[in-house]
Amino acid sequence: KEDFVDEFVEELKKQGLKVWYDTNKLKWGDSMREKIDKGLAKSRYGVVVLSPNYIAEHKYWTKAELDGLFQVESINGKTILPIWHNLTKKQVVEYSPIIANRKAMTTASMTAEEIAAELKELFVPESAEEN
Repeated sequence: KEDFVDEFVEELKKQGLKVWYDTNKLKWGDSMREKIDKGLAKSRYGVVVLSPNYIAEHKYWTKAELDGLFQVESINGKTILPIWHNLTKKQVVEYSPIIANRKAMTTASMTAEEIAAELKELFVPESAEEN
């Protein structure tokens, strides 16, 4: 998280976006499942930073979070916004062909600030985009 996510969260906040980030929201003794469920249920988008650590074998919580996002998306429409961090397309395909099929941002060619600006654009009303 330290090599990208923390900086990305700060950039999102600079863009004026409200961010649910587990590091800021989970306190000692909290139920991870309950807090993550609440965070997913209240979020318009779920940014998934796919990294070698995220896709590692036996990562229960990352798989559970992604499953939850797919469920929310099945009702609400586009929700999952993937970012590839230090991964190749082959690695993402091996992890999940479904998520590999999504247009993703990548830290290989974009900064945290640039990706945050792209996310901010999703909140601009379509009528404003046409002007």
